[in-house]
Amino acid sequence: MGNRDAVSAFLRSRRDKIAPEQAGLPTYGQRRVPGLRRGEVATLAGVSVEYYTRLERGNLQGVSDSVLDALARALRLDATERMYLYDLARAAGPAPEARARQREVRPTLRPSVARIVVGMPGMPAYVMNNRLDTLAANPLGRALYSEMYADPTCGANVARFAFFNPAARRFYTDWERMARFAVGALRVEAGKSPYDRELSNLIGELSTRSDTFRVMWGSHDVHVFRESTKRLNHPLVGDLELDQETMSLPGESGLSVVVYSAPPKTAAEDGLKLLASWSATTGQEQDAESTSKPSTRQP
Repeated sequence: MGNRDAVSAFLRSRRDKIAPEQAGLPTYGQRRVPGLRRGEVATLAGVSVEYYTRLERGNLQGVSDSVLDALARALRLDATERMYLYDLARAAGPAPEARARQREVRPTLRPSVARIVVGMPGMPAYVMNNRLDTLAANPLGRALYSEMYADPTCGANVARFAFFNPAARRFYTDWERMARFAVGALRVEAGKSPYDRELSNLIGELSTRSDTFRVMWGSHDVHVFRESTKRLNHPLVGDLELDQETMSLPGESGLSVVVYSAPPKTAAEDGLKLLASWSATTGQEQDAESTSKPSTRQP
């Protein structure tokens, strides 16, 4: 299957969000749509109603950049939504070519990147792929997300943790905001890679097992993780307000390094120090336990 349904639903959802007054259009008569009519969007974008109708039915194949730009202006898309629209247009190409591109690009974690992450002892850090899987984390990162790593059903996936584990609603102080961000990030990736089977399987699993995810997915909102402030409630150290930086790795790997930090001389900094101490102690205990077990190797 292609991405026609995603294109159609996205354009309709953005059109529904704009009142005629916001677009500087006169209002008259009874309106049967919550936002703009198709003809009004077509006028604002400088295209015919027939052409815009074709686009909203999901056919973006061969659409020029100038038309996409005009459409983005008419629908008042922000930078992330504009990027998503372009991704949908690129993915609307011939299916065999799209599948071939996605087979060629498979995220791989370079050992040097893993060493950098592990070598950051004072800040929680991990590497995340485009499906929100955490591929590697330093000890403090694992300690921060201890409840996720302790739950084998999560598979070290942030979205599964957020929607399947009840502890996540306490861990993320702004749970709904974080959950919507996660859904929006998966929506962006689905726009880029409509033939990514693992991504489709994850979205299907989340939709099947979580009514909340399914409702949020239906909003067609998009999001890109960048810098932000995360408010967390860790079961050991309590409330933490941390700065989050998400840095995409060069190339088309789809991998990002996520790092949390606390401003100096704050309660959050003290909390991270306590968490680091606990993590180090726990690690030493696990090492001691493993070395104290009798060997099962035969002489």
